[in-house]
Amino acid sequence: MAKTTLCIDIGSGTQDVLLHSSGIEVENCPKFVLPAPALQIGRRIEGLRLQGRNIWLYGSNMGGGVSRFVRAHQQAGLAVAATRSAAYTMADDLVRLEASGIRLVETCPDGYEPVRLTDFDEAWWRRFFEAAELPWPDAVAACAQDHGFHPGQSNRMGRFALWQSLLTDGGGRPEALVWDTPPAMLTRLADLSRDIGGGPVADTGAAAVLGALYVDEIERRSRETGITLVNIGNSHLIAFLLFDGRIHGVYEQHTGCVDGSKLWSDLEKFRCGCLTFEQVFEDKGHGCLTLDLPAGGDGFGPTYVLGPRRRLLSGYDVAFPAPGGDMMLAGCFGLIKGLSLRG
Repeated sequence: MAKTTLCIDIGSGTQDVLLHSSGIEVENCPKFVLPAPALQIGRRIEGLRLQGRNIWLYGSNMGGGVSRFVRAHQQAGLAVAATRSAAYTMADDLVRLEASGIRLVETCPDGYEPVRLTDFDEAWWRRFFEAAELPWPDAVAACAQDHGFHPGQSNRMGRFALWQSLLTDGGGRPEALVWDTPPAMLTRLADLSRDIGGGPVADTGAAAVLGALYVDEIERRSRETGITLVNIGNSHLIAFLLFDGRIHGVYEQHTGCVDGSKLWSDLEKFRCGCLTFEQVFEDKGHGCLTLDLPAGGDGFGPTYVLGPRRRLLSGYDVAFPAPGGDMMLAGCFGLIKGLSLRG
């Protein structure tokens, strides 16, 4: 019997959606590119700011894109309160957050308008499916960017520890990038998994890289020689060195910190194991880690680039794949690929 899975890739600008059915061709599966939840909720906050209303934030730890709308609210002289769970959207350090003027309280104060924070609002999605005359899916899977919870430590260093664990403890298996229970540090993904009903979750950059493996030709080539997979998102970019079903290196940077020339230079060093964690970190990135690179990887030259900012590498010796025929849904196809690799 055909099974339908709602796959959602939640970015900073858009949420890219695939309603995947095992019973029909992927080209005929419904697909959507919608504003990111942070933008949807941010616009609600903006509307309340224009009305001069104080706000109380409750719900889940979600994408930090909401923070700029909250700051604008405070700058307009309006009060902001939040539950502890919602407050982690803005910062790990709640003491500093309170010092910034955000009041922590678990019930809505008088005179405040409640605003629910969540990366997945099931009631909203049910209304969407009803309007589109689509059946509710059998399962939901989702991916999102998660810096992790690292009080007293750099978020960049804390997040990069996740990739170190993947390469060393997880054996570098790509399917290990999809979690039924995310690592404890990934509090946003834990909340997202709960909000989608306990479904599988992944980091959005890693899911996009898995999406490249959804393309049969790319997966076959990765078995024969080493390849470089790059996802250039609106805010973050991440690259993996892949060969014979294993990840042998990871590089992560902020998109705004590099141009095409700088990124290509970093990738050339990355492919030969010459780029260090310190070099990337000092360039305001997350870091870089490579294991002993296998001879069969043959320099990891073939390079496949995904993501909304992929044109940063236009003119270089790269290919721009479109998993399932739609590059914007690479993360969704990555979820499908990761789940299939896990069996």
